[in-house]
Amino acid sequence: MSKAWFAVATMFAAIILPAHAAESVKIGVIFPLTGNSASAGQSAKEAVELGAEIINTAHPELKAMPLAATAGLPKLGGAKIVLDEADHQGNPQVAQQQTLRLISEDHVAAMLGSYQSSVSLVATAVAERQAVPFLVADSVAANITGRGFKFTFRTTPIAPDFGKAYTQFLNDVKKSGRKLDSIAIVNENTDYGTSVAASLLEAAKNANINVSAHISYNANSPDVSAQVLQLKSANPDAVIFVSYTADSILYFRTMKNLDYLPPIIIGDDSGFSDPSFIPAVGDLAQGAINRSAFDIGKPGSNSYIVNQMFRAKYNRDLDDTSARWMQGLFVLADAINRAGSTDAEQIREALNATDLKADQLMIGYNGVKFDGTGQNTLASTFLIQLQGKQYVSVWPEDRATGKLELPMKGWR
Repeated sequence: MSKAWFAVATMFAAIILPAHAAESVKIGVIFPLTGNSASAGQSAKEAVELGAEIINTAHPELKAMPLAATAGLPKLGGAKIVLDEADHQGNPQVAQQQTLRLISEDHVAAMLGSYQSSVSLVATAVAERQAVPFLVADSVAANITGRGFKFTFRTTPIAPDFGKAYTQFLNDVKKSGRKLDSIAIVNENTDYGTSVAASLLEAAKNANINVSAHISYNANSPDVSAQVLQLKSANPDAVIFVSYTADSILYFRTMKNLDYLPPIIIGDDSGFSDPSFIPAVGDLAQGAINRSAFDIGKPGSNSYIVNQMFRAKYNRDLDDTSARWMQGLFVLADAINRAGSTDAEQIREALNATDLKADQLMIGYNGVKFDGTGQNTLASTFLIQLQGKQYVSVWPEDRATGKLELPMKGWR
């Protein structure tokens, strides 16, 4: 072959081959894979890894979802998503170190995390200083997206959304004729618990619901007998728990031991959604209500198809927390694809321009569209109830797949 012909052939190949065909896109992900929230972290890890698999391989049955029907990121020449994972142990200091390492040493294009709000607050601050996009999939403390950061985005509904949902539900229960004169709020005392509790107190005030007891306790406390006795004395008609896994399990065991069971118990996701919750205390928590943005849905729906894939791989259904992680990865990957680049500023601009509709998601949000703070304005939540070995959607009526059963049965 002549040198002239070789030069022409090389130039022609450069024109027709995608510039990024052989590249991959690295996304840093931090979970609590050890410590008290390890089971939730492991579930999130499994969901995100399946999400990456869905993006990287073609699934025409999910054609309504961006990137699912194709293989890889089309605008980057089919580049595959590679997850660079790290364990933050539920420790903000460790999260700070791991986030900085993933960004400065591993050169990830973007970050995803983190479960605990106290961890997300620190990790997003690190990413902001490094000017790297960080998508928060499930942490709900309001101030995560309230600090004027440009590189922090959050897909999940947050504390004010939950407060509004709970009070609307409780007022609906009251209108149905059931006694509801007062409620109690019980929260662990980290950023997650205090933030949500403050929003619940404000929502109750706005809804004219009397709060007869507000109990804040040390996270991961070994004994909650005093708190349960305080609840028993206040005798509220409903109790809302804002607790992580170990605490939620401990409260139900202690309530049984002290023979205290309120007519309504609402769990604020977290511990109530942890995969270990039902095996540990499901027989004590019959009728407990929980918030969720995920429901398996009808056959043929995005949620149903994805859940079938998850069940085939891990022999269980998606829970709300892991589903929110998976949806977060889909949103982040969609933005990277639309950016057509791994440049942080271009990814940030693409995230700002996100406008996904409900039928493009695998979770029950009304869509994904970020406001100036990075919060998804179309995030939404509904309520599910533990009936037997699984949760059933019971409120609002247009999302219900089962009938609300009150008072809660508990262990009786």
